[in-house]
Amino acid sequence: MTDIPKTKALGRKSIRPTFMPRELMTEKPDLAGAWTAQIITLFPGAFPGVLGESLMGKALKDGLWQLQTFDLRTYGIGKHKNVDDTPAGGGAGMVLRADVLEAAINDARAGARGNMPIIYLSPRGKPMDQAMMRDLAKADGVTLLCGRFEGVDERVLDHFNIQEISLGDFVMTGGELAAQAMIDATVRLLPGVLGNAESAIEESFSNGMLEHPQYTKPAQWNDRDIPDVLLSGNHKNIAQWRRDQSENITRTRRPDLWDAHLARQKKRPRNT
Repeated sequence: MTDIPKTKALGRKSIRPTFMPRELMTEKPDLAGAWTAQIITLFPGAFPGVLGESLMGKALKDGLWQLQTFDLRTYGIGKHKNVDDTPAGGGAGMVLRADVLEAAINDARAGARGNMPIIYLSPRGKPMDQAMMRDLAKADGVTLLCGRFEGVDERVLDHFNIQEISLGDFVMTGGELAAQAMIDATVRLLPGVLGNAESAIEESFSNGMLEHPQYTKPAQWNDRDIPDVLLSGNHKNIAQWRRDQSENITRTRRPDLWDAHLARQKKRPRNT
């Protein structure tokens, strides 16, 4: 008897035509129209993790997005379900096998719909940024491949034309945390996920700069006061103060972003 690869899906469920026995149908639900995150991983139990909490978790339960995991181990080779082997040419560590990855990717992509890019979380990739998350939020979802050990067989990346994306200039033991970060940053941009739509407009990176400082009650804490302008009720002055603060913080902490901001300003046509 052939083993049925294990997949796990979370979120509001609906039923689609399938040859799978009815008792297994709830393992692979299809939620039409919902933004879908497919995760290919050796550790499906890591999901949803923090994505199941707070606004992300509520949106998941409400069917604003759905999560599907594909357990790489179930696609393993032989009695011991091997998923990796030693690097060709020698060297330390292990590499995820091309044939194992192919089977998992084919299963995931068979359920993909519309515009769903496939991404490998890798330190070699393009760094994540807010513009990337906005583009992903406009797609129908994403298929994320989480590497382990020394990475994946390069032929898989070439064959499936997989994009490599990085969380930052450092190395982690696997791609699961990076995948969760990418999903969190994307899902929060989906319509209806944030309680206040303006939150996504005013925050850091939304306009290419860092966010201004935030304050709340009490008005005085440890001999520190909320800036008077924020309590003035003058919305024009408050907006100007926030712009000034945003510019100052960006110029000081992220000169690269500030230089990019100045370059954009120079390219804007002048009013005549």
